[in-house]
Parts: sequence; structure tokens; C-alpha cells
Amino acid sequence: MPTLVIQTAFLGDVVLTTPLLAALAARHGPVDVVTTPIAAPLLATHPAVAQVIPYDKRGTDRGWAGVRSLAGRLRGARYERAYLPHRSLRTATLALLARIPSRIGFSGGWAFLYTEARPKPRTGHETDRLLALANGASGVYPPQLRPTASDEQAAAALIEGPFVALAPGSIWGSKRWPYYPELAARLGERVAVVVVGGKDDVELGDQIVSAVRPAGRPAVNACGRLTLRESAALIGRATVLVTNDSAPLHLATAMDTPVVALFGPTVTEFGFGPVRAGDVALGVDGLQCRPCSSHGPPQCPLGHHRCMRELTVAAVLAAIEDIGALRRRS
Repeated sequence: MPTLVIQTAFLGDVVLTTPLLAALAARHGPVDVVTTPIAAPLLATHPAVAQVIPYDKRGTDRGWAGVRSLAGRLRGARYERAYLPHRSLRTATLALLARIPSRIGFSGGWAFLYTEARPKPRTGHETDRLLALANGASGVYPPQLRPTASDEQAAAALIEGPFVALAPGSIWGSKRWPYYPELAARLGERVAVVVVGGKDDVELGDQIVSAVRPAGRPAVNACGRLTLRESAALIGRATVLVTNDSAPLHLATAMDTPVVALFGPTVTEFGFGPVRAGDVALGVDGLQCRPCSSHGPPQCPLGHHRCMRELTVAAVLAAIEDIGALRRRS
């Protein structure tokens, strides 16, 4: 009988769930996954996944009518067990209404709706904490994505040769580092630059590309031009990704691309920093107001945004240098 995983949290959370999917597939065989429509294509090509079931909880499937409808469809699959990494009443109720006999999630929250509640570690990286649902296997299964050959071709068509990728966006405004154009201008003296992001980042991408052009190096604004899997493939081709604390950080981790991650209102101790040895997380130490929230508010609550404004271009450029992303390649 098949195994189901329900993970409908943010995109980065879905990427960080891929080690859990791999661990469960090693034990039970490929798993089915309920996830958001935006994340579904990322998991559709993952080797641990048998079937992806999109759940548009904020759109066509919103409300309890959507929960009941999906639960009815899941009931027909006769799942033996469900793993629930996202602490959510909606997730817990969905598994219950689907009549899945074994429902495994984390203690606290809505755990009384589970058949088995396991403690979630308070420390460590989120990938390892999620693996606690599979009774460990920490470090054995790294985050992983598998773009297709056509995804790789679409990414390769945008630019040739080595390049640094920049991901300046975030749905949380206070997480956005303000100096990407200045960094791009410096980088453009030595290497090609590609800006990655969604449709909401197009204008910012244009500003960054304009800052590079006087240096004469190639610069491409890829924001809004690629699918999510194609964007992952593009990030996988970069010598390094410079990113805020947002989903592209986790895409880079899953594509084995070096990362320089910029943390302002949040901190790596929350468990969502880079994973790979050699990757870099930068932040301004010594600010009493940092961290100010678990996600990062829309804007700085105190109005000064020092956690990002005092993180200098020179410091970021030095981190890129230390990673070796600007060394000449034959």
C-alpha cells in the first residue's frame, strides 16, 4: 500500500523536504506527495516521488470544501501511512478525512489528530529536523532536485560560459538586501551576471543588469522568463549564487551550487541557512534588534533596516572571492 507525504508550506520548505522524501522512499518505495501548484513541478521529476498531487489551498481548493474534496480523492488511493512535516490544521485534517490509518507528524500543534507524534528537534538544520519523521538518517540524504534535459537546454540557451547568479527578491520585504546593483557593477568588471527570480522581480532585475552594462560583461535578467525547474537548472550552472534568505538559497543547495546567503532580520540559527561545506552566510552581528521575526516582516519595524544596510558590498564580494567563484576558468 502506498505512502503519502503532505507538504504545502512555502517553496523553500518543500525543497528542504526532499531529503525526507528520499529517506521514506528508501524504506517504503517512491512516495506520493501533496504539495502546492507552484512546487509540484519541482517534485514531479524527483526520483523518490511516484506521483505529485497539486493542492491549491489558496485558490481553487481553498476552504474546507477543498479539504473535503481532496480527502475524498485521497481516500480512493487507500494509503497505508501519511507523513506530515508541516504543522497545520489543514494538513492534519486532510490526512484524517482521507482515512489514512497511520498519520505521523510532529508533536505540538494539531498532534492530537495524528496516530503518532514525534518530537521535532529544536536545533540543527531544517533538513535534519524534518528527517526526524523518518527516525533520523541525518546527513545521508541531501536536498536534491532533478531538472529535465529540456530544462537544462532552456537554461543553457540564456548565457554561455561562467557566470555569477544573483537572487535579489523575497516575499518578505525586510529580507531584501539593497545593494545588488552595486554588487553587480563590481562583478561585471570580471564575470558575467545573471539575475534570477519571478515575475515580481523583473523591474529589479532590469536595474541590476543596467548596472553591469558599463563594464561590458554579459548580463541577463532571467526573472520571469523561466519555469521554476528551468530556474533551478540555471542556478545549477552558476559558479555561485548570491541570495537573500529565500527560496533560491534552497534551490542552489539542491542543485549543488555554492552559495553566499545574506541574512538580515533572520539568522541561520533558525535552521534555514546554507548546508554545504564551504558555503557562506553573512549577517551583521551585534544588533540587539536582530532577529526581529521568524520570517522577516514586510519592512523594518524600527525604520532603519541596519541589518541589511550595514552588510557591505565589500563583504559580499570578499565572500564570493573566498568561495573561488571569480577565478579564471579555461
